[in-house]
Amino acid sequence: MKRWWLLKVAKFIVIFSVIVVGLGFIVMQLWNMLIPELFKGPEITFLQSIGLLLLSHILFRGGPHHWHSRHRERWRKHWEQKLASMSPDEREKLKAEWKRRCGWYQEETEEKKSTA
Repeated sequence: MKRWWLLKVAKFIVIFSVIVVGLGFIVMQLWNMLIPELFKGPEITFLQSIGLLLLSHILFRGGPHHWHSRHRERWRKHWEQKLASMSPDEREKLKAEWKRRCGWYQEETEEKKSTA
């Protein structure tokens, strides 16, 4: 089970790194081709292009915390609707499946907190 998670995390890190490097390179090349000639601005380095990408993400998307809360809220509503449409037997089967897959379920932690 742990190996699967490690592979998934490693795959995410590799894909994220490739995307960041690719976008950073594209931004650097576009900036250095256009801005110095059009506006007499400075050329930028690769790290400055990554910083520019991060700054634009924070300014235009509201930062990582803002995106995370919107994403979490959307999934919470999705699962509330899904659980509301299930019968009690279907809910128990879903809980058992998540417990089998993850080895953890929310009610277990609540029971441990109440017994401690």
